[in-house]
This record gives sequence, C-alpha cells and structure tokens, in this order.
Amino acid sequence: MCIARIRQGPALRTLLGASAVIAPLVLADGSAHAQIFTIPDVDVQKLADGILALMGFQVIPDITTSSLSIENASTDNPNLLMSQFGAGFTVSETFPLYLEGTLAFSRYDPAFVASDGQETRRIPARWNSGAATVGIGWNIPLSETFALRPIANASLGYVASDLKVLEFALEDRLGEEFDFLQRGSLSTYGYGGSLILDYGLFRPNYEIDVELRYSYMHLENFNGSVAVQGRADVSALNLWARWRAPISDWTAFDRPVRYVLELTHSEFLGDQRDVLGFNSLTSLGTGIELDASGINILVDRARMMGRYVFGNNVSGFSIGFAITF
Repeated sequence: MCIARIRQGPALRTLLGASAVIAPLVLADGSAHAQIFTIPDVDVQKLADGILALMGFQVIPDITTSSLSIENASTDNPNLLMSQFGAGFTVSETFPLYLEGTLAFSRYDPAFVASDGQETRRIPARWNSGAATVGIGWNIPLSETFALRPIANASLGYVASDLKVLEFALEDRLGEEFDFLQRGSLSTYGYGGSLILDYGLFRPNYEIDVELRYSYMHLENFNGSVAVQGRADVSALNLWARWRAPISDWTAFDRPVRYVLELTHSEFLGDQRDVLGFNSLTSLGTGIELDASGINILVDRARMMGRYVFGNNVSGFSIGFAITF
C-alpha cells in the first residue's frame, strides 16, 4: 500500500479534448424566457473514451500510481484521488504458477463551463470508479538470477457520475450529455497481458531485486447509461529496482534489520498518454524492513518506505507499507 500526494502546477488536462458538439443547457432564471447556456466541449463518446483511458491507471499494477492525490496548485483542491491495493506470488519453486490481483478506486472531479456568450458559470462534476484486475502467469527460469514471467490479465470495473448542480435549476429538457454527467454509469471490462523480466541476487550481506515490466490492457464499456461504446488501449513500461542490506548489527525477531533503497520509473503509453498532463513518473524511496521469518507468525517480512515521486511538472511524497507472507 502506498499513500502519495502530488502537486501539479497548471490545472489537470481535461479528459474530453476538443469537440465540435454544442450541447444546450436550459436554466430557469425566473424570467419569462429561459436563458440558454451551452457547453462546447462535451461529447458523450469522448467522455466514455476518456474515462476508460483514466481507468488505465487503475488496472495496471504500478507503485508510482498505487495511490495518488493530485491537486491543482491554484486552488489547492484535489482533482484526482486514486488508490490501488495489490498482491502477487509464485505458488512454489517446483510449481512456478504466478498469481496476482489488484483492487483500485478513484475519484475524479472535472469542471465544465457553461456560457451564453456573455455570462459563464462553472459546473463541477464528480466521477467515482472501481476496478478489479487479476493475472495468471508462469515463471520461466533463464539462469540462476534471471527469470521471464508472461502473465494474462483480465479486469472488471464500474464508473458512476454525479453532477453537483449548485445554483442551477435544471429542467427536464436536457440532452444525453447532461444525463450522463448527472447520473450516468459505465460498466467496463478489459483483457490483456504483461511480460516481466526478473533479476534476483540474494546474498547474506545484501539482496538485489530488479523487474522490467510491460503491461497492456484493452478496455471497453458495457451496460452503460449512454448508448456509446467507449474503448481504450492502455499500456505502461515500468522499471523497478530494490536493494536490501543489514543495518550494522541491528536485530529484531532474531533476524537482521535491513535498510531498503528503491527506484521505480514508469512510462505511460497508449491512450493513457497525456490524459493527466504527464507521461512518466519516477519514484525514489528509502525505508526499513523487519524480518519475522524466525518466529512462528504468518508474516515473513514487514517494510515501511518513504518515497519522493516526480514527473513532468508534478512532484510529491508518499509513505508506503508492505508485508510479505
């Protein structure tokens, strides 16, 4: 588990992009004639595609995005909250079946601007989503220290939107764009795979773990409240490296206490690219690890990490906790 807080200079890039569709919004103003406002950048198809692209950060396991709180520096308000919990393990050395799974949740708060050509009004919205991803793979030893791990992945997700209309009095004459913003939902499924090249060197005085992972997922929606078919092809390339070594003669549970150094770098590819205004994240971490394998408890190791996360125009800190069984 990792809890990260990232600040971004300019506002987050919109998921919608430019659109030629003009959607009318009728606002009651107490006068004899209704005041007509328009939102020029709303297209239900682009909404669906953009939401699935954002969900790509939830369905691909990644330390740098395992939990993010991204905020607009000008308002200091969170624009995106994202949490991801995951685990993976190999059954045994004699039966090297690899299993992994993640659960992820996010909340994204975009803002839309309605205008009648003279007056503009801000319409805040809220999208909440959850996704579960599973993977099954096989460890293929290449040498004493290298292994190749192909993995097949599948995911299910759900997105629900909630338009927070503050001073607006909405009438019933709204297009499908506003139906989706106000009470829309999308169910999603995805399939794809990952390929991991793993390096492990374990010595009494130090341990080195390095993983290079490429992940790809194709996402589509089904059973949504809008008659569009959203699609996204998301992928990421991740390099993860960790060094462990004993701290002098420190011991706990009759085992050495270790310090941990960690480096992670992720490149976001496919439809994920440019969705959040950055295309890569790097994490530098340090921490401490306790070895409980010498006592009769379920936990093998427990680790606490502090990380500095940075990318193009973003930076932040995180605290992470992990246990090994």
